[in-house]
Amino acid sequence: MNFRPGTRDEPEINLIPFIDILLVVLIFLMLTTTYSKYTQLQVNLPVADSEAQRSAPKEVIVSVSSDGRYAINQLLLDGSSVESLTRALEEATQDTRDMVIIISADAAATHQSVINVMDAARRAGLVQITFATQQSGSAPSRGKS
Repeated sequence: MNFRPGTRDEPEINLIPFIDILLVVLIFLMLTTTYSKYTQLQVNLPVADSEAQRSAPKEVIVSVSSDGRYAINQLLLDGSSVESLTRALEEATQDTRDMVIIISADAAATHQSVINVMDAARRAGLVQITFATQQSGSAPSRGKS
């Protein structure tokens, strides 16, 4: 029997297989990113004239005063019911359903008067609604809804 204390070898981490695997993964990634450029579609984008769009805007501005009166494209409406708003929006859009409705409501306007405009737009089949806002000390801007 051997009662002498044995010398144990320290475990050794072999890094060579680890480096080999990393190099194979690196080469694979380099090759796949290089070939991905050649597999994309070649697309020629059409040219648009942005000045032509500005000359014929597809928007209707609905103004709401603080006392609940409405104006569509700066023309004051007689009635303030949802039905009269719907008729006026249908006349202003002339059966074009891709128009954008811009609601420009006074800050003191009631919530119900803005909801009436949104309901009238829905009844007229207009779904693109934007609210006009302004930053402090600047001209009005539009925020998309």
